[in-house]
Amino acid sequence: MAEDYVIEMLHITKEFPGIKANDDITLQLRKGEVHALLGENGAGKSTLMSVLFGLYQPEQGKILKNGKEVAIRNPNDANALGIGMVHQHFKLVECFSVLDNIILGVEPNKMGFLQKAEARKKVMALSEKYGLRVDPDALISDISVGMQQRVEILKALYRGADILILDEPTAVLTPQETAELFRVIRHIIEEKNMTVILITHKLGEVMAISDRVGIMRQGRLVGLSDTKDITEKQIASMMVGRPVLFDKLEKTGAPGETMISVEDLYVRDNRGLVAVNGVSLQARAGEVLGIAAIEGNGQSELLEAITGMRPAISGKITVRGQDSTGLSPGQIRALGLAHVPEDRLATGVDPLADVSDNLLAGRQRDKEFNALGFHLRRSTIERYVSGIYEKFDIRGAGLHGKVGSMSGGNMQKVVVAREFSHDTPVLVISNPSRGIDIGAIEFIHTAIIDKRNEGCAVLLSSADLDEIFRLSDRIVTMYEGEITGEFRADEITKEEIGYYMTGSRRKEAEEAHETTH
Repeated sequence: MAEDYVIEMLHITKEFPGIKANDDITLQLRKGEVHALLGENGAGKSTLMSVLFGLYQPEQGKILKNGKEVAIRNPNDANALGIGMVHQHFKLVECFSVLDNIILGVEPNKMGFLQKAEARKKVMALSEKYGLRVDPDALISDISVGMQQRVEILKALYRGADILILDEPTAVLTPQETAELFRVIRHIIEEKNMTVILITHKLGEVMAISDRVGIMRQGRLVGLSDTKDITEKQIASMMVGRPVLFDKLEKTGAPGETMISVEDLYVRDNRGLVAVNGVSLQARAGEVLGIAAIEGNGQSELLEAITGMRPAISGKITVRGQDSTGLSPGQIRALGLAHVPEDRLATGVDPLADVSDNLLAGRQRDKEFNALGFHLRRSTIERYVSGIYEKFDIRGAGLHGKVGSMSGGNMQKVVVAREFSHDTPVLVISNPSRGIDIGAIEFIHTAIIDKRNEGCAVLLSSADLDEIFRLSDRIVTMYEGEITGEFRADEITKEEIGYYMTGSRRKEAEEAHETTH
C-alpha cells in the first residue's frame, strides 16, 4: 500500500537527445531502510536520483512522498521535502569553514543579522547526536576527504533531511573511512528512522550495508530484491545481462629483472607545489606493482613523470635500464613502455578522430602498416584494428565513427585495447576499470594478468583498493607524495593498508622516534 512507502517514483521516464536514460521506472522506498541502487555506468541510476532531487524534470511519471503527490522542480523543493543528496564530487567551498559550508544558503538571521552562534550550536548538537564529529572552524581545504563527506552529510541533516541520497560515497575513502561511514549511516537510521539510498558499484559494500537492492540496466529497473535473498554473482549478472564469473586470476612465474626504476624523485603539481617527494621504487618483469593511495597524494604526478608527461625537479627514472629522465612520451614509448593514462578523454584518445585511427595510434610508422614511410597499408590496418575491436568487445561508434561519440566505458576500452596490443615489456596503467562495466572489468583484469604472466612489468595505480589487491604482487602506499610502506599483497589486509594510505603509520613512527630522542 502507498502508506507503506516514504517515497514512490512511479513510471518515471527521462530522456536526453538520442537516449532514454530512465525508461518507465517505478521505485518505492521504505522508511528506515538502506536501499542500494546498482548498475553499470550509463544504466540511469544517477539520472533517476537527480530526478528525485529536482536536478532533472521527467518527461513522464510522478513522485509521491508519504502517499501524496509532490512537485520537485529544483533542489530547494527537494530539501523542503526532507530529501538530501551527497554527490560523488562534493559541493563544498574550499576556502570556507566547515560551519559556513553547512549553513550556506540557510543561514539563520534576525532582522537581517546573521545568528552564527545559534547555527554553531545546532550544528554541534547534530554532530554529537549522530557521531559526525567535525571541527566547525577548520577550512574545507585543510580536512581529509572523509571529513569533507561528514560535512556534506551534516549539511543534509541541518536542512532536515529524512531521505538521504549518497552517490558513490566510498569512491575515495579508505577501508577505515568506509567502515566509519557505514557506522554513521546505521546510527542515523536508528536515531532518525531515515531512508538512505546508496548509489554504488562495490558489491561487497552493498552486501554489508543495504537492506534492499535495486538493479538497473540500460535505463530500466531489471531487479529488486532483499539483500539477504541475493548473491554478489547474481547482482553482477543482472547488471550486465549475462553471467559474470570473477574467477580467481592465476598468476604464474617469478619476478625477473627491474624494468622501471625510480630513484629519489621529486615532481611538482600544476600549482607548482611538490607532489612527489623523494620517491624510490622498482617494478620488475613478471609482476604487478600496485600503488595504493587516496586521490591527490602524488600518484598521478609520479606516473606522469615516469611516462614523460610531466618534468621532474630532480631524481632519476630508468626504463629497461636506460635513463629516461626528461625524455618525451614518444621517446619513452620507444624504450618499450605502453601507457593507459588516468584521464582517457584528455590524454588517452583523440575524440575527433575515428576509432580506427585511435586504435592504430603509435604504430602508424611501423613497417607492417606503412610502406616506404608515407603510404599506409589500408587493408592490413583494417584487419589489425578490426581484430582489436572485436577482441576487446568495443561497442558504440563502429570502427569509422568518432571516439568522442562513444560512452566513457567504450573510450576506456579503446585506450586499453590499443596499449595492450602494443608488444611492449612495460605497462603503466592508471585506473584501468574506471567507468566500465563488471564484465569488461573481468576481461581487462584477465588481460593485465596475462601480460604479467608473459613477463611484462606492470605498474598499476588505482583508486579501487579491491582492484589493487586483486591484481598486485607487491603494493606500495603513498601519502602526501611519499612512499609510506611496501608489502607483498598476500601478506597485508585492506584495513592495514588503509593506515598507511592516511599516513597514520608514518605519524606513529615519528612520534615513537621523538619519544626515544
